[in-house]
Amino acid sequence: MTGDHQTLALLLFSVFIAVTLAITTWVSRRRRGSTEEFYAGGRLFSPMENGFAIAGDYMSAASFLGISGLIALFGYDGLLYSVGFLVAWLIVLFLVAELVRNCGRFTLADVVAARMRERPVRVAAGAASVTVSVLYLVAQMVGAGSLVALLVGSAGQQARTWMVIGVGALMVVYVAFGGMRATTWIQVVKAVLLMGGAVALTVLVLVRFHGDINALLNTAAERSGHGRDFLAPGLKYGGDWTSRLDFISLGIALVLGTAGLPHILSRFYTVPTARSARRSVVWSIGLIGGFYLMTIVLGFGAAAVLGSDAVRASNSAGNTAVPLLALDLGGGAGSTGGTVLFAVVAAVAFATILAVVAGITLASSASVAHDLYAALRRPRDTAQDAQRAEVAVARIAAVAVGAVAIGLALLAQDLNVAFLVGLAFAVAASANLPVLLFTLFWRRFTTRGAVWSVYGGLIPAITLVILSPVVSGSPEALFPGLDFAVFPLDNPGVVSIPLGFLMGWLGTVLSPEAADAARHAETEVRALTGAGAA
Repeated sequence: MTGDHQTLALLLFSVFIAVTLAITTWVSRRRRGSTEEFYAGGRLFSPMENGFAIAGDYMSAASFLGISGLIALFGYDGLLYSVGFLVAWLIVLFLVAELVRNCGRFTLADVVAARMRERPVRVAAGAASVTVSVLYLVAQMVGAGSLVALLVGSAGQQARTWMVIGVGALMVVYVAFGGMRATTWIQVVKAVLLMGGAVALTVLVLVRFHGDINALLNTAAERSGHGRDFLAPGLKYGGDWTSRLDFISLGIALVLGTAGLPHILSRFYTVPTARSARRSVVWSIGLIGGFYLMTIVLGFGAAAVLGSDAVRASNSAGNTAVPLLALDLGGGAGSTGGTVLFAVVAAVAFATILAVVAGITLASSASVAHDLYAALRRPRDTAQDAQRAEVAVARIAAVAVGAVAIGLALLAQDLNVAFLVGLAFAVAASANLPVLLFTLFWRRFTTRGAVWSVYGGLIPAITLVILSPVVSGSPEALFPGLDFAVFPLDNPGVVSIPLGFLMGWLGTVLSPEAADAARHAETEVRALTGAGAA
């Protein structure tokens, strides 16, 4: 886009940034400076508000840009992401939401520390949470870079670089000044905008094909360059045993990873009771389920309207499929309708990225301050001074986490954002989920078992990613000129997730100390009844 149309697009694109900054400013004037206010928004949100915020936190750039792009490029195989992301919420609903709300205060480590020795488990769980958060942040920033480079009419490296840096700076502002209250309202606004944008595009795609889903799929297959194979399993994950095992690994990671994501777990602490946490999940499942059904239409719609080659030519990973689809549905490049629709979709996508990175940054800074800092400092201060110091550390941590995520995102700009999120899910499922489930449901679980479980899943997951084709040994790798890939799978979940559970069991069996039966009984009563919950 050029001239007046590009100016209009950039103007519309800037409105959301102004609105979110206004929300952050308004909230920052009302905050009390306590840890409960900064981390949990005072626990004052209703189930519906929190449900919208959870949906806003979860429906990330991977969902809106990455999944639709993968479907546009690989057809049936791209559906795995939509199915996996949605099915994962059943585990959250039935196994995690209420129990986590009752047992913890702000982070995953609170749940584990309720019945273990506090310092070692906080350090382990905090380190794992920060690692997962950084990986997730990288995916969102890559999506932002692709989106805005397309918006300003440049696919160059410099445009992407400045966009990644800009998103990082904005997320630090949201978290440092607004805390959980501002982050939540940004996520609520974003969820409404995202659902509205997805509904509008879905309707336009269906209208283009007169409501005939069969015609949509057949046209997508014809324009994909793969024919009927586009609608059958195996285009991306078929062929040799490595691809098929990668498919299984990705599926396991997507289904199990959600229950271990720090920024999702922290949302259960923003409501007053466990019942409210469960109702929040029900609200979010309804919104998320409807959204992922629409991403399927948008993905096949992009393949049918634009053609897979056009999507790939704009961005090799498919991250710009939905904005390009909006441009075409609105009348094409150079038309006012196309420009307006494109700008609206770009603004919604950018809202998606900003809201998600704010939530993730808040969760990671909470882990640094509430888990790592609080576990290692000496308790000399009064309770009020300790809270102020912890909040100050959280704000500094937001800056540090943002800087690290920016650096990694600049290396990973050519990878699909849904794929990057799949790696974050694998690490979350390997390091966080085993220790969480063992803590909640295994009476004999010990402190050594908890520490071994976290590191036994985290270290193999990160190591296998580094030694995989994602980092080296392939043209699409982070370092295509190097080759030290000895692990054949792109996603480590099929190996690292069982290792997390195995190491937790092994550490408990080999532990010289027995589990504290009294603390377990107290935790169990608290988890099931809410007695004594914060």
